[in-house]
Amino acid sequence: MSLDASRIESRPERLPAHEARQRLEHARNTRLTQLQALDESAHAEDDHLVSAQKSAIQRVLKEIDEAFARVDNGTYGTCLGCSKPVPGERLEILPYTRYCVACQRRAAA
Repeated sequence: MSLDASRIESRPERLPAHEARQRLEHARNTRLTQLQALDESAHAEDDHLVSAQKSAIQRVLKEIDEAFARVDNGTYGTCLGCSKPVPGERLEILPYTRYCVACQRRAAA
């Protein structure tokens, strides 16, 4: 057995729902804390940088909510582009991701 094969076999394909929810809650709480910090530190409401940061955080919060829905309907961890499992390493980094790396690249192009 190769090293690559042993690595793949030692990792479960799907993240258990309770772990997915924990990671998503952590991501949500982090983004809400960032929004609160921006609100508290913003000197001018029309500051374009702060506005752009808030918009980006709000987009991620929407993606997190959509990921919670995927956990509930059993499709969490499945790429919306190719229907293959999203690698666990990617879900660790971006628990709310909808795509595997290849499909994300295609979607961004």
